[in-house]
Amino acid sequence: MKVRVPAAVLEGIMELARGAHPREMIMLLRGERRGDSVTVTETLFPPLGLGGRGFATFPVHMLPIDFTIVGTVHSHPSGNVSPSTGDLHNFYGRLMMIVGPPFDGSAVAAYDKQGNRLDVEVVG
Repeated sequence: MKVRVPAAVLEGIMELARGAHPREMIMLLRGERRGDSVTVTETLFPPLGLGGRGFATFPVHMLPIDFTIVGTVHSHPSGNVSPSTGDLHNFYGRLMMIVGPPFDGSAVAAYDKQGNRLDVEVVG
């Protein structure tokens, strides 16, 4: 599966991650799936989202039913953009993106539910 992200959306994610550093941040990803690709169109603040040193979470039961939410994005201030076991156990949606310093788009990765890395294409 390929993940397509508009440059403006990715810059918004990076700006939020820079502002939260050294704490983690978390956002929902809205978009659509067509064939083997998911296109992210925007980000949303999760209800009661919380980020700290070494964690970012939100209560999934507080989400409204919204089939346009394709996954989540969160930051790893350490710079390691690989998912932790906890990340994979709290997976929501079709994909999980992880961003890291220097929060300029060079450290961004996406994963499926099994932890397999997905191709990320920045568009526009």
